[in-house]
Amino acid sequence: MGKEFIELFEQWAATYDESLNNDLEYKEVFRNYDDILQEVANRSFGHVVEFGPGTGNLTLKLINKGLSVTAIEPSSAMRTLAKDKIGENAILKEGDFLEFDLEHQPNTFVSTYAFHHLTDTEKKEAVALYSNYLPVGGKIVFADTMYESKEDYNQAIDHAIKNGLPNLAEDLKREYYTTIPVLTNILKEQGFSVHFKQFNDFVWIMEGVKK
Repeated sequence: MGKEFIELFEQWAATYDESLNNDLEYKEVFRNYDDILQEVANRSFGHVVEFGPGTGNLTLKLINKGLSVTAIEPSSAMRTLAKDKIGENAILKEGDFLEFDLEHQPNTFVSTYAFHHLTDTEKKEAVALYSNYLPVGGKIVFADTMYESKEDYNQAIDHAIKNGLPNLAEDLKREYYTTIPVLTNILKEQGFSVHFKQFNDFVWIMEGVKK
């Protein structure tokens, strides 16, 4: 993950949880936020590796479901806040989607609102890496902004501009948001079956099961 993203999270950490409800530009992005996190937790099993836990909101739901968790977070400020929230109930480590150290065999890799920090090439590299770790039946369960087509992605940017949401528009242009066909191909190439479920105008859950 690029240095610029880590710096962003360092600055955002203290107000992250508050911004989920109060940032009007991102109101639709975070609509059904709690349901999205709970759905990811419900689809997870065994030992779970979570990328980008932020302040630990999904981590807590995984723990409450009785799952063991290794949470991989590049931001030291976010790790501090997550530690306060989850206590000693999970393993919390520095790392990112592509560079991490595991002490336990994973059954599920999860992430919410973060996979778009990787380019499509990096996403492909990441999924190949996870495939090497997972047993048959193991899962990747990622929730993130994604689009059914490149046209839909461009229309989302135009809609944000026309509706006076400049920060959202710039975010959509700056980050590496991708399409469902691209993600489907990436997962199928690595031997996963794949299913998508939409939760709001931006966020889908992508579930890949290793065959």
